Amino acid sequence: MTLTDSFVPTTSGAVLDGPALWSAQAHMPSVIGRQLVIERGEGSYVFTSDGRRLFDGTAGLWHANVGHAHPELARAAYEQMMRLETYHVFQRYANDRALELGELLASLAPMERAKVILNSGGSDAIDVACKLARRHWQREGRESKQIILSREHAYHGLHAYGTSIAGLSFNREGYGTESLVPETARISFDDLAEVEATIERIGADRIAAIVSEPIQGTGGVNPPEPGYLEGLQRLARQHDLLLIVDEVITGFGRTGEMFASQRYGLEPDLVTFAKGVTSGYAPLGGVLVAPRVWEPFYLDSPDTPIFRHGATYSGHATAAAVALKHLEILERDGLVARVRELEGVLRTELSGLAQRQAGVVEARVAGFLGGVALDERIDAVRVADRLIELGFISRPLRGNTLQLSPPFIVSDQEVAEYVSAIEQTVAEETQR
Repeated sequence: MTLTDSFVPTTSGAVLDGPALWSAQAHMPSVIGRQLVIERGEGSYVFTSDGRRLFDGTAGLWHANVGHAHPELARAAYEQMMRLETYHVFQRYANDRALELGELLASLAPMERAKVILNSGGSDAIDVACKLARRHWQREGRESKQIILSREHAYHGLHAYGTSIAGLSFNREGYGTESLVPETARISFDDLAEVEATIERIGADRIAAIVSEPIQGTGGVNPPEPGYLEGLQRLARQHDLLLIVDEVITGFGRTGEMFASQRYGLEPDLVTFAKGVTSGYAPLGGVLVAPRVWEPFYLDSPDTPIFRHGATYSGHATAAAVALKHLEILERDGLVARVRELEGVLRTELSGLAQRQAGVVEARVAGFLGGVALDERIDAVRVADRLIELGFISRPLRGNTLQLSPPFIVSDQEVAEYVSAIEQTVAEETQR
């Protein structure tokens, strides 16, 4: 008997006796008894407890960029734990791995002379970045600048700030107010004139920052309209707002550059990162901070303020050791350059799919990220379930869209087979 067998409900009441684990982002009555228990991984594939081998077409949650069960990363974690599992980085304490990783990340950052705040993941990073944006303006004596602007359809994690700035309304609902943190507002995800109108309506003297994903992920894999991100940067500079770029998905090679900010010519004030910094082998995230924001906190004066950030696992030594080895692998194996090749392969395959299959409304590609938007008469959830039967993992997103973001180590043939499986399932649904 497998783990899932023991929890398959036989009546509606049996759902209440399901597993103790409360699954993330799940309608629990719908998933109890249907859960896929992943018990191991190998390269671009994962294996379930009931014996299925599945192509990981989403790289987990956009993170397994170097694939699963990489022996060098496992060894790096083991060796670091045998030396020092971790030590905190509060006040005068630090650990050598966190310091080493900070220097490397600063050298890769899309801004000059960056400082690095480390924490445990992307949601942590967004909370810190939004707090720091507000703290920046309070320190400047401009107390009214408190509002954080974020885009329609945006996803920025689910901590309090990420929930509050979500452009997916269902992630903000149910807490008694329109936004957990009230000083937030949404802007158009593709229309700069509307963005400027929103800034004028609210008043730049009340706005602390604009936060944006370079390529929207959970919102439907939406590449930016030409000039949109550059326009956001221009508006931020024009109105004296901080620009926060959320690179939790796009950072560390997913767009064919180390950061998507470099692909789109951005010079952010703050960059959030996570996922791809370790390929998910250890929970790690953080914020890259430009001099405009960090310098006042470094002045040699008793009046210099403290930015009150930090968590127990900020700068976790083992996570940092894994990140260092992972970034070494990315460079050594030429995986960022490989992403540029894979982008072309994915674009060709999805272009053909869209031309051949009437059930596909649009195929979107930016870097090694793809979104297949389906006709509204086709259920993306059902398509994703059918893909699992065929041995492939995708994920339904906003806009009836399928997510494609395989690991960087896949072959051209595997990409073609993945898209072919999507075509088969869409054709089946079209004929229903």
